[in-house]
Amino acid sequence: MLLLPGPEDLTSLVLRVDFGDEVRWEACQETLSGSGDDRMATFVSDIGFDGVTTQRLVELDTGADLDDRVFYLFVADSTTLGDDEFPLLAVDLDGEPGRTFRVPVAFFADVSANLSIGNMDFAEFADAVDATGAYRGFN
Repeated sequence: MLLLPGPEDLTSLVLRVDFGDEVRWEACQETLSGSGDDRMATFVSDIGFDGVTTQRLVELDTGADLDDRVFYLFVADSTTLGDDEFPLLAVDLDGEPGRTFRVPVAFFADVSANLSIGNMDFAEFADAVDATGAYRGFN
């Protein structure tokens, strides 16, 4: 049975769902890891998640025991790996399950840090996206 892995303490889960380009996945991880002084991400690259949909992620989290729930995660999909900004797909698994927005790597640390400590909620970021559906800071 497929289970969403929990992120390491005070990091956000970055789940790979596109396995078409190993070099781009490595570049994405390197770019995210270099975006701040503190480790912000727990990277998961498990072929069992290849092509998994947002709806399936919601179902997996909803079916987990409360102690094993993830609540939100970031998905590295074909859109992420095909763009030099590496816009991860942020997925809400709790407040509005299935709600999404894109987060270019330059803004990942801000979103990840605030979500991981509960300083802000998912909707605050999702409500602040630009016309492309990406969060690029509060204006």
